[in-house]
Formats: sequence, structure tokens, C-alpha cells
Amino acid sequence: MFSRFKKPDAAGRPAPMAPVGAASAAGHAPSSVAKPLMQPRSSMGTAPQRPAAEAVAADKEKKRRDRLAELKVELHKRLLESLNLAALETASEASLKVEIAAIVSEALDEMSVALNKDDRTTLNQELYDEVMGLGPLEPLLKDESVNDILVNGPNRIFVERGGKLELTDITFKDERHLLRIIDKIVSAVGRRVDESNPYVDARLADGSRFNAMVPPVAVDGSLVSIRKFKKEKLGIQDLVRFGAFTEEMAAYLQAAVSTRLNIIVSGGTGSGKTTTLNALSSFIDNSERVLTIEDTAELQLQQVHVGRMESRPPNVEGKGAVTQRDCLRNALRMRPDRIIVGETRGEEVIDMLQAMNTGHDGSMTTIHANSARDGISRLENMVAMAGIEMPLKAVRSQIAAAVNLIVQASRLQDGSRRMTSITEITGMEGEVISMQEIFRYERLGMAPDGKIIGRFNATGVRSHFSERFRSWGYDLPASLYEPIA
Repeated sequence: MFSRFKKPDAAGRPAPMAPVGAASAAGHAPSSVAKPLMQPRSSMGTAPQRPAAEAVAADKEKKRRDRLAELKVELHKRLLESLNLAALETASEASLKVEIAAIVSEALDEMSVALNKDDRTTLNQELYDEVMGLGPLEPLLKDESVNDILVNGPNRIFVERGGKLELTDITFKDERHLLRIIDKIVSAVGRRVDESNPYVDARLADGSRFNAMVPPVAVDGSLVSIRKFKKEKLGIQDLVRFGAFTEEMAAYLQAAVSTRLNIIVSGGTGSGKTTTLNALSSFIDNSERVLTIEDTAELQLQQVHVGRMESRPPNVEGKGAVTQRDCLRNALRMRPDRIIVGETRGEEVIDMLQAMNTGHDGSMTTIHANSARDGISRLENMVAMAGIEMPLKAVRSQIAAAVNLIVQASRLQDGSRRMTSITEITGMEGEVISMQEIFRYERLGMAPDGKIIGRFNATGVRSHFSERFRSWGYDLPASLYEPIA
């Protein structure tokens, strides 16, 4: 069994976990100093003038970057004329870089342009990225600290690091340059994007999720969003170490997954739903056949017997589309033990609920919702949008019979990701779905550095599935459900 509890206290209850973000000193209380509503006068109005030397250095650096950008455009044209484009796919990275360096050196001599070693190295690397990669985006894709890349037109590229957005100094030359990179990405996967079809979803070669929207829909320049694919597989123990939840919660989730409860992971964009789903899948036994269905393949299941499916949009002629619902219907004929849908967002919810109700216990999916109760409402709305005319009570009965557990993932203001609630669905009370929360994340305040201070706590409610857990060999102690005083 997973759980490694801390030594119980005198009451036989597991020792409380340290509040997330709290100082190590016992009894540390959140700061009571309120932030001023107005900034000091010295910080308002016009920013103070930079020292002359700093301004000169900044101007010099700008001119240097502009000069390199102009050179890169001209050298890129020469590269396309000189390189054997047909041989690029088979050439090694080292040999291609040598060839690019040689062409660049010859071109610079012809243009009578002298560059120092650092500028020449930078230029050679950027030209390699233009030819073989995604141009200015390539360094960001290689940066392990970057989770998301967000492009708002050619001159504003943001990244997310540690849950916080920041503006980079990387830019495209102009809108045409940005459109060329977008076209390079989508054409590689057999799709197109233009005025008649101004938005597209795709998957990069490394598995990263790509979305783009171009003018005229994108008003101030093309919009690009890249959710980077994480190569490392994070397990439950990793998430416990990062403070996403506690070992007690992990022990409960192990019992829930192993005893084949149907689980929905709910949360907002970037809250860690897919990461949580990946981690929960580590509790699935290797003897089970698991089928996954996604719009963009992101799941990294850790089992031996996994069949992966990915939906497909229509082609240029508007034909050949394969929806998640098509994949789900076929999956039911493939003798799955469990079905995992990366994200349920439309009419496939009908088939997903039916699968959960017809012998495919232990299935899992994610949905966009801000709480467990909101998640139930979202499921009801998706059923209604699917065009199925059913009384609301019948819809709710279907949901209550199919879904056992809702795990709520959230991204807090300080960028941290926490499992803020684990809620069981226990049945129907009249026309309302009855639910009970087992664990929750309690916010206690905020530290001076902006970090959220909080703790995970049990609610004191015993699991509705305790007997099921025990019959499967997971006899969780009663102290697991006792709240911290």
C-alpha cells in the first residue's frame, strides 16, 4: 500500500502535515500587515530617468539586435538558395550546422560585414533554428523551465514559469515571419491555416500542444499558444513532494483508483488536470487493458497494456473528421478494462457516462470546472448540448450512477498548483445529486513574499466507499478522515 503515515499523536491520529508555504517555525501566523491601497508618491507618475550610461548601453544593444535581425533576413534567403533542402531530413545536426556556418561566413565576406565571435555564433544558431526549427520560438521550446509559450503578435511573446507569466525579449521580424513559422508547424501535420480557416490545433513533433489563430480573427497579429509536453513522468510521490497534496490523500486516491471508482479530475486551464490524471493512472494494475482518447495526445500512462487514440479534424475538403465520440464508440468494442478520456467537453459525455455505467468501472476523464458542484452542472450542460432530450432528474440519475469521485485541481494566485478538494458522489436525494467532501485545502493567509499559506485537511466525513475499500484489501484507518484541530 502507498501510504507512509507520520507517527500518530496521542489520539491515534496522523500528525498534521506542515502548512504549504508556511515557515518552518511552529505556530507561524500569516502576516497581518495590509498592503497599502495606493503606491507611494515616488513610485507613481513618470518612471525615474535611467542613468546615462545604462541608456547608452541599452541603445547600443538595440542597434546590435536590429543589425543582426537585418543580417538574418538576408542570410536566410541565401541559405534557402544554397542548401540542398531535399537532404535536410537525413543530414545530422552537426553536419548541417557546419554547412550553415560555412555559407554564412562566405556571405558575410561578400557583404564585407565583420562580426565578433559571439554575434557570429548567435547568428548561426538562429539561422539553424529558422531552417530546421521554429525560429525565435526554438530557444523557448528547449528551456525546461518554460511551461507555456504565448505569442500575441510578432513583438510580444510571453512564457509561463512556475505558474507566473512574464514577457520575453524575443520577437519575430514581422507578421509575415510569424505566419511563416505557423504555416511550417501546421503543414507538417497536414493542416492549413489562412483567412478562410483562421484557427488550427496541432501537435508538435515533441508532443507539445499547439493552437494558433490568425488575422482577420486575430486583430493585432497572430495568436499562438503552445503547451509544452513534459518528458518526465510525474508520479504520486513527486506531487506529494511538490506539495500538491498529502500522503493521506494519496493513500485514499490509491484505494479509489485500485478499487475501480469512476473519477473526474476537474479544474481550470493550467491547473494541473492532465498531470493529476497521469499520476492517478500509476495506481492502475498492469494486468488491465487501458484505452486513452484525446484531442491532442498528452497522457503519459505508466502501464504495459495501453492503447492510445487521438481525434482528427476535417481535411481541406471538410471531410475525414474523427471525433472523440467516434473514438469512444470504437473503444467500447475493443475490450477495455478502463477508458480514459483526456478531456470531456462535448457530446462524447453521453458515451462516457454510458461506459462508466456499463461495466467499464475505473474510467477517468477531466473537465473544466471551478468546483465539484460546478463540475456536475457542466456535465448536465454537456448532456443538454448533445441534443439528448431527457428530464433533468434522469440526467442527474445517470451522472450519480456513473461518477463516484471528483478531484478538484486549482492553480492559486502565487502560481502553485494544489488539489483543493476530493469529493464523493453518494447518490440522489430527491432531484439533487448528493455529495460529500472528504479532503480540502484550507487557505490560512499570505506570506510577505506573496506565497499562499495553507494546509490540507480532512473534513471528518468517513468515505462512502469504506466498505468497498475494505473488501478489496484497502483498510484505511479511521484516523485518515479526522480533521486537524
